[in-house]
Amino acid sequence: MHALKITKIGNSSGVVLPKDVLSDLNLEQGDQIFIVKSEDGYKIVPYDPDFEEQLAAAVEGERVYRNALRQLAK
Repeated sequence: MHALKITKIGNSSGVVLPKDVLSDLNLEQGDQIFIVKSEDGYKIVPYDPDFEEQLAAAVEGERVYRNALRQLAK
């Protein structure tokens, strides 16, 4: 567990992530992180949680419109 202090950064507030946390999340400066609300509180994740839903919708669309996509690919 890491206790982080909220500090002023320009006109905003922020926290500095320790080097080992960045390493564990395979992150470096300039990468995006996402804060996700869950039953247990908030979680910081290195991936877009909505992407999985979008991918599932795309796969379902490909399945439903398989024949139409084949015709369009010609």
